[in-house]
Amino acid sequence: MSKVSFQPAEDLSAAERRRSARAELIVRVDYATVDELFSEFTRDINEGGLFIETEKPRPAGTEVCLHFNLPGSDQTVKTNGTVVRVCDGTDGSTAGMGIEFEELPPKARAHINQVIRTLRSRRD
Repeated sequence: MSKVSFQPAEDLSAAERRRSARAELIVRVDYATVDELFSEFTRDINEGGLFIETEKPRPAGTEVCLHFNLPGSDQTVKTNGTVVRVCDGTDGSTAGMGIEFEELPPKARAHINQVIRTLRSRRD
């Protein structure tokens, strides 16, 4: 039986609030809002979402269409997401935005999980 901890969300770090393990992985991400197109990088990805490094993050709640390629795959992942976290970088953190995937294709989800497991095993 697992122990359940009831800690207020504001006391949890961003990593503790995540539902899935993340891995540092540099991937170019093309994304579009209703009226703009961007191309940036992510270093932080999992099956639930990613963090895009940018000096001009979109506001929380912004819906985006994402296109990116994962290492070891020639297929472009196409999915939609919503900006759920914005960092301006003033506190020493990386400026950018956290995006939660709305629905990730099953093949892409499996590939992300495989890449994360591989990267984590190399660190250990």
